[in-house]
Amino acid sequence: MGFAQGVSALNASAANLDVIGNNIANAGTIGFKSGGVQFSDVYAGSKIGLGTQVASVAQNFTSGSVQTSSRALDVAISDGDGFFRLASPEGEIAYSRNGQFDMDKNGYIVNTAGLQLTGYAVGANGNLAGGTPAPLQMPTAAMAPKATGSVTGITAQFNLDSRSTAPTAAFDATDSSTYNYANSVTIYDSLGNPHELATFFAKQTAPALNTWNVHATVDGRPLDNGGVLPAVANGTAIGTLTFDSNGILDTAIVGNGVLGFKTPGFTLGNGSAPMTFDMNVAGTTQFGNANDVRKLTQDGYASGTLTSLAIEQNGTITGKYSNEQSNTLGQIVLSSFVNPNGLQSKGDNVWAETAASGQPLTGTPGAGTKLGALVSGALEGSNVDLTSELVNLIIAQRTYQANAQTVKTQDQVMQTLMNMR
Repeated sequence: MGFAQGVSALNASAANLDVIGNNIANAGTIGFKSGGVQFSDVYAGSKIGLGTQVASVAQNFTSGSVQTSSRALDVAISDGDGFFRLASPEGEIAYSRNGQFDMDKNGYIVNTAGLQLTGYAVGANGNLAGGTPAPLQMPTAAMAPKATGSVTGITAQFNLDSRSTAPTAAFDATDSSTYNYANSVTIYDSLGNPHELATFFAKQTAPALNTWNVHATVDGRPLDNGGVLPAVANGTAIGTLTFDSNGILDTAIVGNGVLGFKTPGFTLGNGSAPMTFDMNVAGTTQFGNANDVRKLTQDGYASGTLTSLAIEQNGTITGKYSNEQSNTLGQIVLSSFVNPNGLQSKGDNVWAETAASGQPLTGTPGAGTKLGALVSGALEGSNVDLTSELVNLIIAQRTYQANAQTVKTQDQVMQTLMNMR
């Protein structure tokens, strides 16, 4: 017996202890994948082996447990073998299972090392662009306002009480005896300024008992065909609603492109663009019940700032704004590899592609896909099994001690030979 076997075993056992120690040290590291030493025996043309050597350190890429988090930009990969695709400012690509992300001062989503998360941006048409993934940059500017639209501007459903008595006096928005029912909704001009649109319904006298005049005011000033809102609170009707004998809105009489009426064009005198919009009142009825509004929406909004982000299972990032609007801001992509053990560990919880790993297979995440689905507000913990590692530590220690004993025994044999002289 020579020293070679024992020395090689001591070196291999030391490497095994290093790997086990590294696993234990990273038991709390998000997205960490444990490693295991693979040994091989050593022969040099003889029947007696010359010991052992470390063949490789293989990583275990099984998923860690998913832990909840209170941060919206924390995201975990669930039920899949995908990796987050990251890019450095210089364009170098890396891959990670650590979903601890933040937003930097320029709006890029980055990890703790400053690598930028990549995905698909949103094109000029508001749809996801696809193509080559690029660093995801969230908008830092405010969302532009949107004026109440000219086609889908307002959608409303009312019930107008068929028992109502027609007013005898001409309409006056300041006199409730001149109309039977009123309702209001906030609309927005092209600058994002809010305005109150009030709609008034006045039943006509016989023989048109199933017809209602519709009046409207904006900020207390009535709409008429003059274009500029007058200062007085009265005016002619902007439209009529006619019902059949069953209380159903008569589509043959109400037109203007929608089941409702079109407001005349008007200006607000505040520098905003002239406004005109349709009020779609499909579903409005004239039944013998109290006047009531069942639906009332409009499609305009003021400007708003980004307040929060939400990440869906398929990687779509939705931004929520202070004006209660939301926009799609991008989509995260994931990459997988035929041989993930061929990836090169770069530290900082990232790996790099190598010839052994094969080229990345990049796509969008989702439930049931090979890449896995994303879980927002969660993180994937380390897959280190501390119990197993502590047992392995004891075994590795015993192995080291046993191999140290072979070296000690060989030393004693050599000492005996020396003493024979």
